[in-house]
Amino acid sequence: MNCIVAVDKNWAIGKDNKLLVSIPNDMKFFRETTKGKVVIMGRKTLESFPGQKPLPNRVNIVITRDMDYKKEGTVIVHSIEEAMEKVEEYKSDDVFVIGGASIYRDMLQFCHTAYVTKIDAAYDADTYFPNLDELSNWKLEKESEEQTYFDVEYVFATYTNDKVSLYE
Repeated sequence: MNCIVAVDKNWAIGKDNKLLVSIPNDMKFFRETTKGKVVIMGRKTLESFPGQKPLPNRVNIVITRDMDYKKEGTVIVHSIEEAMEKVEEYKSDDVFVIGGASIYRDMLQFCHTAYVTKIDAAYDADTYFPNLDELSNWKLEKESEEQTYFDVEYVFATYTNDKVSLYE
């Protein structure tokens, strides 16, 4: 399983259920990386999408505690355990955790690869991703050349987890 995220220099990912910044190349990378795959997200992440619609050309698994929640085009589950059961039928490399913060936090232990767009700026934020540079089981494998979008500098980084939890 993988996760994919864009973070600022403080590992912030959002504010008021919105991304901190929209970088076209990052959006393109996200689309191309997850297209035709399975994405796992929380309800608030789904509701932050345009029209609160699931992402096209993907299996959208939404984790929510609301037992009555329904959304066309999604697979609704009510726990991490249920989400893990749903993804058993897919290849692990085809599954991407895409947020929000609590879903990342709860599922990071099951991810073997993290695709992180690291933005060289600090934003006003209320939501954070765990700092992989401070976690001993996560290693930076590769980093792209620095790229620029207007005055925003960023890199695409790939981290790997050498101690993936096996879900029982």
